[in-house]
Formats: sequence, C-alpha cells, structure tokens
Amino acid sequence: MSLSKVKGPFYPACGGQRSDKAGVIGSAAMKPRDRVRAALAHQQADRCPLQVSGTPEFAARLRGALGLPAAGGRDDDGAPDPWDLDRAIGADLLLAPSGWINAYYADTRRREPDGTWRDLWGVRWKDIPYQARFGPGSYTEMVAHPLADAAALDRYQAPDPLRPELFAEAERLIRRHKHEYWIVGMTVCTIFEAAWGLRGYEQLLTDFVTDPELAGHILDIPLRHHLATASRLVDMGVDMIWAGDDVGAQHGMLISPATWRRLLKPRLRAFIATLKGKNPALTIAYHTDGCVYPIVPDLIEIGVDVLNPVQPQSMDPARLKREYGDRLCFWGTIDIQQTLPYGTPEEVRTQVRERLRTIGAGGGLVIGPTHNVQLDTPLENVFAMLEAVTGAPMPCTAPTSAGGGGGLRGGGPRPRSGAAPRP
Repeated sequence: MSLSKVKGPFYPACGGQRSDKAGVIGSAAMKPRDRVRAALAHQQADRCPLQVSGTPEFAARLRGALGLPAAGGRDDDGAPDPWDLDRAIGADLLLAPSGWINAYYADTRRREPDGTWRDLWGVRWKDIPYQARFGPGSYTEMVAHPLADAAALDRYQAPDPLRPELFAEAERLIRRHKHEYWIVGMTVCTIFEAAWGLRGYEQLLTDFVTDPELAGHILDIPLRHHLATASRLVDMGVDMIWAGDDVGAQHGMLISPATWRRLLKPRLRAFIATLKGKNPALTIAYHTDGCVYPIVPDLIEIGVDVLNPVQPQSMDPARLKREYGDRLCFWGTIDIQQTLPYGTPEEVRTQVRERLRTIGAGGGLVIGPTHNVQLDTPLENVFAMLEAVTGAPMPCTAPTSAGGGGGLRGGGPRPRSGAAPRP
C-alpha cells in the first residue's frame, strides 16, 4: 500500500480531456458514494465500485501517455486537486492519508549528505533505485530505527497526531466531494508496521517472544497516535477508516495466530470499538497483504467490515465469499503479482469477469488491484481492467513507453509477495 501520499488512479479520456462528472468511463446511473454504500450493504449496484492505486512513477508515466498536466489537476478555485485522476477514471472512493503513512516520501530539502533523511517519527530512510521494463523508479527503505535501543523508549516522543496539516487535505476532500464520493480516511500501518518501524522488524518479533511487555509498550505508541488521528477524521465526517498492518506472508502468517490474538487483536478491537462508538455507521476496512485465513473470523468478531486486498495468489476470493460473504465485504482481488503486470489484456478482462461473477455477486466487493500498479505493468492491461469493470469501451489506446511527470497518489511500493512487508 503506499503510503506517504496515497491515492488511487487514473483514466482520463483520450487526448487528456476529462469530465468532472463521476463515471467518465461508464455512464453511471448511481453516484459513486451510493454505489459504494449499496455494495457494502451486500446489494447489487449498477456496477461494481472501483478503486485503484499506483506508484508515483506509474502515475507519471500514465499522465505523460495521456497528455495530462504533469503537476496534476486544479480545482475551480485554482487549488491543487489530488483527486483529479481518481474522478477521471470513475473511481468511487477518494482517499485522504493521515498518520504514519505520511512519512514515506521525504522532503528532499532535508536530506543528509548521504542521501538519507529522518522523518518526524525519528526513522531514517533512503531511496533504493530500480529499473523496470517501462522505466526507472525508487523504493523507500528504512535504515535506522529510533527505538532500536530499548533504553530510548523512556524519552521517545511520537509526533503530534492532531497537528493541523495532517487534516487540511481531508477537510478539503470532505467539503468538496463528500456529496458525491465515498470518503476514506487512511490510517494504515496502524499498530504493527509502525511499531516495527520504530523498533526494527526482527527486534520487534524477538520482543514478542522474549519481552512481550516491552513489545506492548512499543505497539501502544502508534496505536495511540492513529486512534487520535482516526478519531479526528471520524469527527470530520469520513465514511470509512482504512486501518491495517501486513501480518500475512504469501502462504501463511508472519506471526502465529496465537501471537496475533495475544498482542494485536485486543489493540485493534479497542481501536475499532472507539471509532464505532463515535459513529456506529462508520465502515472499517482492514488491510493486510498475504494469507490470513486463520484470523478472518477474528477480524469479523472485532468489527472489521471490509477486508483488503485479498491477494488471489495467497487466498481464494471465491472461498472467502462462500465462507464469510454474509458477514464481510472485500476490496481488491485483481492480481498484481502475475495477471495485471504480465498477463494479456484478455487475461485481465477474464479475471475481472470472474471476480464479478464470484466474490462480487450480490454486492460486497470494491474491485481493484491488490496493491499499487507499478512500472512493470502495461498501460493496456490497466485499461482492459477498467473497461471490464465499467463496461465502457476504452477511450483510446495508450502507448506502453514511459513518459510524463507528476504523481498519482498511490501508496509507496512494497514487495508483491506477502513476504516481510515494507511500509
């Protein structure tokens, strides 16, 4: 997932023209927020709701291919519009990130001579460049952790979770678009991922076994922060809080279900109960990559409404629908490990149709890729996915070469497998 600036996607009309109306690529009879509301109530909408995220590099390539402004869109009053791509493709959910995820991309003016930077949590990061078949990019990697020495815990102070700049974008999103779109406040990396960012991944897992009391103190730091942030977002009027931590690997969990139930489940239960106490109608989406079959009933028990992203090479979407579809909704399901980047457009369409026929039957699905679209993905495959979801013909055939600038506010890149997660 991304996570510094997270936002979904793209799909403007040919030649860079776009409409400000929802459902550009499908003459939608329903407003996006009504479409999402119906799907989450296990009702069949006019079409399946859609949400897509991409890396900044993929967004730049897409903008260049379609002739869109590299710097992004503008509102009618001239202010930056981070959601222009989402609205252009007919996406139904608009996202506002707040919390740990805002640390993923640095203010380049604050870099050290060695190229690293320290975020507000005290974590040191660096860029890791890569070359994909459609262009170069970079990942962000943590290289130092402020609580690597447990003695630092007593003097550690997390950033203020209520500083105004964290909510300016959400306020503008709600004010301008809530009448039409489903508004999502993002506080992912809610507990576990932020905690291991503070302590170090291997060290925190060691603490789970050798010093669970210390581990609990560290887990509580991001829990308190994100609960305060999410509470403010709920008060502001978001429709959904998107929480989560990667606890799944490709074919099993990163930690045992028993450890998850002992250390993470009670904290997540308290997080959800507090937010739903503020607004019982609030929807809670929970993100975890990988295979988490053993804890799906637990997630339902503690109040999770939507499971994201349902990686099909880790869990069978149709099985999840059969076993839990009366109590749980799903978000994602389109394979980004093989089909979307390496399949043909027809294979992508076939997978979309299969998802709509199975896990999407009778509602209960927000469809989209199971992670950020990256630079290994042909544009025509993305267009094939969008066409299959909306039922509208593609407005144009886009080239597959890299190009353009600007950013699609998707989550920061992480591994495609469910192996050890990167935030």
